Amino acid sequence: MMKVNTRRFGEIEVDESRVVKFKEGIPAFEDKHEFLILPYDEETPYYFMQSLEDPDLAFLLTMPFLFFPDYAIEIDDSVLKELDIKNQDDVTLYALVTIPNGSVRYMTANLLAPIVLNTENMQAKQLVLEKSNYTTKHRLFPDPVKEAK
Repeated sequence: MMKVNTRRFGEIEVDESRVVKFKEGIPAFEDKHEFLILPYDEETPYYFMQSLEDPDLAFLLTMPFLFFPDYAIEIDDSVLKELDIKNQDDVTLYALVTIPNGSVRYMTANLLAPIVLNTENMQAKQLVLEKSNYTTKHRLFPDPVKEAK
């Protein structure tokens, strides 16, 4: 176990086997390689991906299939090899969530660049999909005004 300071959670003890490793970091944060994925709380489908190298850096995540059951991506062979994925059951996908102006009602998920995690070895990569109809801002909740029309 190791201790890590975070702004959001204070000092936490981390089981090193749960550390998610991004060999190349993630876009715009290429120098951050180790994260911990923590449930937001037990009642919600959200997670925090807390940097172990920067106490101020945490991303909000969700599993895209909970909101978008038809979500489908192809992980190319080079990524399968890079993350050493041998079994589809070892793959967990996450989508980064944005809360515009702090309004939960307008939260969006980045389906264009999911986080692919090999749960067997905790290697991960943010995959930027090419030739995709997905965007970086898919609404998690329908707009009640548009739905009423």
